Amino acid sequence: MKLATIRTENGTAAVRQDGDSYTLIAGYSSVDKLLRESNWKQIAADATGSASAGTEFAVAERELAPLVTTPGKIICVGLNYRTHILEMGRELPEYPTLFSKYAETLIGATDDIELPTEDTAIDWEAELAVVIGKSGRRIPEAEATKHIAGYSICNDVSMRTWQFRTKEWLQGKNWENSTPLGPFLATTDEWSPGGTIRTTVDGEVMQEASTGDLVHGPEFLVSYISTMISLNPGDVIITGTPGGVGHARKPQRYLTDGQVVETSIEGLGSLRNRASGKIPDHA
Repeated sequence: MKLATIRTENGTAAVRQDGDSYTLIAGYSSVDKLLRESNWKQIAADATGSASAGTEFAVAERELAPLVTTPGKIICVGLNYRTHILEMGRELPEYPTLFSKYAETLIGATDDIELPTEDTAIDWEAELAVVIGKSGRRIPEAEATKHIAGYSICNDVSMRTWQFRTKEWLQGKNWENSTPLGPFLATTDEWSPGGTIRTTVDGEVMQEASTGDLVHGPEFLVSYISTMISLNPGDVIITGTPGGVGHARKPQRYLTDGQVVETSIEGLGSLRNRASGKIPDHA
């Protein structure tokens, strides 16, 4: 089953995607709100709609919001693909490198990525996203799959100058309207890691690897992170990026105004975002 969050005339709404159509899941404004129901999968499966009633939509006619809109937490993993670790000149880690991201960073699958004037070293980072569907603390790795609702795609766009001002990365990872998440959540019975992850910039392939190349896989990460803090429905774990980032290239390459970044994972669709230097005013 595939779930998404779309924008409607009345705000956002959780939907089930079946081929080229969306069916409204009545009463839920986003996928994360739906996941907070213990029987979320049955609710989604039972949803019915029709075009005449305004509860069924063509995929092509609807704009996607971020997959989750109010996650309790977004936990990111750095240096988790062997290829990326080696290109950054580091040793394979015994434990995952973790940092946090906030909900204000999230954008939809086709929204513009805001390029801030404060940093010109803005980099792409394609990542597999794990979305939690069941609460838990100190989850055994063997039980972790039961706590995963499904998988999606993220691009952890990074402001490298700010990131490397200090040894802590948070300030380079938390710029508003910079992080596309979507286009949909594929449940664990529909998709599992192993497919190709890829980033292109204006059609040029920058990153390409197997999601099976993770040093620390989804089940381990769920178990490890939940040792520290409870994981709850709608929380997101972003699992790290493969080799090919702009910062590690010689010469280094970064996003500029007008470039189009496409982030895809085989079986999970793609994100297509334009880099925009025109930052709108925010209240």
